[in-house]
Amino acid sequence: MAIQSTIMLNNGTVIPQVGLGVFQTPDGDTTVNAVQTALENGYRHIDTAMIYHNEASVGEGIRRAGVPRSDFFLTTKLWNDDIRARRGKDAFQESLDRLGVDYVDLYLIHWPADGWQQAWDDLQEIYASGRAKAIGVSNFQKHHIDELLTHSDVVPAVDQVESSPQFTNQELIGQLRAKGIHTEAWSPLGGTGGNLLSNPVLAGIGAKYGRSAAQVVIRWHIQRGIVVLPKSTHAERIKQNFEVFDFNLSVDDMTAISAINTGKRNGADPDNFNF
Repeated sequence: MAIQSTIMLNNGTVIPQVGLGVFQTPDGDTTVNAVQTALENGYRHIDTAMIYHNEASVGEGIRRAGVPRSDFFLTTKLWNDDIRARRGKDAFQESLDRLGVDYVDLYLIHWPADGWQQAWDDLQEIYASGRAKAIGVSNFQKHHIDELLTHSDVVPAVDQVESSPQFTNQELIGQLRAKGIHTEAWSPLGGTGGNLLSNPVLAGIGAKYGRSAAQVVIRWHIQRGIVVLPKSTHAERIKQNFEVFDFNLSVDDMTAISAINTGKRNGADPDNFNF
């Protein structure tokens, strides 16, 4: 079984650097099986959200895998409708109930929707209660972070943002690092709308190391110091995405992968979204 790398967050919480993401993974057996497969093959980090509508299935997959609660890292997120309705604390409890757990390791504001400032106050209360071991944000730009820090003593542990070789988002990642905030990458393999994994640069680098393009990209994220959340519902792909701790990309290869950057997002713009 692979021995994976971890990162210590700014409050001392330790987060495994590779996790299974379950965005767009259908509720029911598909999610249950993906989570169970991941945990049985060494993953110790699962990332879900209320709006994914699969928290209950994530919880069932966790129970079937039989990994002690203290041995894995679990993240969920506060959705925009609940942010706008000022339902942060109620929505959090509902997520715990669906997951079937007493606490999560990380709770995130999913997007900077109207009312996120009140939501952050709610998250600080949840954090103080011990029911979330760390709190953070997702899809926050630098100006959102700057505003948050003007009225909060709690620095977000992470900002989960879009990042891939096609959209490195490196400027924001550097700004976050300067504030002691770690970055998690969603859509780390370029998303379903792109053709990143057929990129000839990645194919050539993969051939050099005897690895798939996906493994190369995951390794690139790891060596950038990013927490990476690849998603798959296929058992063999889930296993393969975790076999990334026994090789290192050269400096030249890291540079070549970063040069794929187009500066164009695959997902929504955090400064202009309508959901």
